[in-house]
Amino acid sequence: MPEFNVLSRTVLVTGATSGIGFETARLLAERGATVLVHGRTAEEAGAAVDALVATAGIDMARLCAFSADFSHLEEVETMAARVAAEHPHLDVLVNNAAVAAPEHHTITADGNELAFQVNFLAHYLLTSLLEQALTSEPGGRVVNVSSSLHRTASIQWSDPNRARRYSRLAAYAQSQLALTVFAADPRVTAVSIHPGICETGLLPLYAHQGATPAEGAAHIVRLCDPSVEIVNGAYYDRDQRVEPAPGSTEERTVKRLTKLADVLVHQNA
Repeated sequence: MPEFNVLSRTVLVTGATSGIGFETARLLAERGATVLVHGRTAEEAGAAVDALVATAGIDMARLCAFSADFSHLEEVETMAARVAAEHPHLDVLVNNAAVAAPEHHTITADGNELAFQVNFLAHYLLTSLLEQALTSEPGGRVVNVSSSLHRTASIQWSDPNRARRYSRLAAYAQSQLALTVFAADPRVTAVSIHPGICETGLLPLYAHQGATPAEGAAHIVRLCDPSVEIVNGAYYDRDQRVEPAPGSTEERTVKRLTKLADVLVHQNA
């Protein structure tokens, strides 16, 4: 794998304590980036930093641990405030954290369906709160780790929590479609990517076997490289730019999703 030019870059990777997120953090740090390692709890984030130092020989000075449980939007706000205060310039935000939708319909304390909140709304809120840090200098970008399953989805605009008709696969796919649509939001330059079917906790949603998390992470790291030109709203299947689901980059759809997300994260309050 080529040595990408990420030296001196500051990158926040959500869901960086295991799987593709951990490998993304490792590859970026090995190439000289300062990596903000996000975990659900402070203990999990700290353990991931310790593992990167112990197993990959990463310089501790290049790693910073951050924590927020994405099923609690208040924690996302608190983490965003800390990131902005400590790193007023952020080169890349990798929105990677994700959960499989549970078997039974589950609503968070914020009133949102669990997968929709953790996989999309929390990232929407985090990105919005870090907009100034990402745009303080030219070249800031967001990489949304989406899924090929977004092609099977539809956003239930009148019932995004799927209270009337819940299916775990449909709920998960909806969250990935929303994340893909969000990449076309004009406020911050962003792309979305399906990193391939990998051996992670989400594998049962796709297949019985897959590529290694490191292989998936390599495709994400490539999009973090400032020498790789990106177009806002572009969608990648591993290392190939392809068309996302029909209509997902239409301005009307992007605006409609923004309006819905603002309501659901209480940004309009």
